[in-house]
Amino acid sequence: MQRRRRFKQILSLEERLAREAQRLRVEAQSLPPGFRRDQLLRKARQCETGSHVSEWLHSPGLRPPT
Repeated sequence: MQRRRRFKQILSLEERLAREAQRLRVEAQSLPPGFRRDQLLRKARQCETGSHVSEWLHSPGLRPPT
């Protein structure tokens, strides 16, 4: 059985998602309008949404169900 390689993340999930969204938007700007550009912009929006959801889940106002 293979052992899983583990490493500690330096940046938070929100920060990694924000950076990935920014990278995708920059890459999309260099492409002409079309399918590939739309894919990159959609992926950037998904990263931003994931970051917002993660922030919301970790907010102090959110309480676990009792």
